Amino acid sequence: MPRLEDTEQALLDAGQGAKERAQRAWDGFSDFALRDNVLEVAVGLIIAAAFTTVVTSFISDILLPPFSLIPGINKNLEEKFAVLRSGPHAHYGKGYNTLKQALEDGAVVLAYGSFLDNVLRFLGLGIALYTIAQIYGWMSDDSIIKKTVKCKYCRKRISPSAKRCVNCTSWQDGREG
Repeated sequence: MPRLEDTEQALLDAGQGAKERAQRAWDGFSDFALRDNVLEVAVGLIIAAAFTTVVTSFISDILLPPFSLIPGINKNLEEKFAVLRSGPHAHYGKGYNTLKQALEDGAVVLAYGSFLDNVLRFLGLGIALYTIAQIYGWMSDDSIIKKTVKCKYCRKRISPSAKRCVNCTSWQDGREG
């Protein structure tokens, strides 16, 4: 039968081993999570979410409302839709007043206004980001938008100053041929 002192020592050793494994796991996690690039990505995502909200609001609240003044578009662009098949409670001859009303009735609708609204929001966000990248490149020596050329052999994009292609490793100055 094992003595009490041996059991206590085994428990102490097991506890010490668990503590060391937990410390290694924490150190590994903190090395990963607190690295500069991970924090930069997290901050960038937060800023991007806020920027997206601002651009979406600009497009929805400032740019799109004037489109509703164009003759033939008598409501917001987002509310434009076409009924492909009416629902069971459709008012024949009258149709639906809103997209929500048609969807609640079970109608099959083509919500082209919502699609166009999302396309315009995407284009607005893309143009805004491109403008910010251009301004950053103009104000600093480091440009975000990098010029690339196609490799003569594999046709993948590479830096114009590259001597060899990073994809197919062919020489760009005509050594191979």
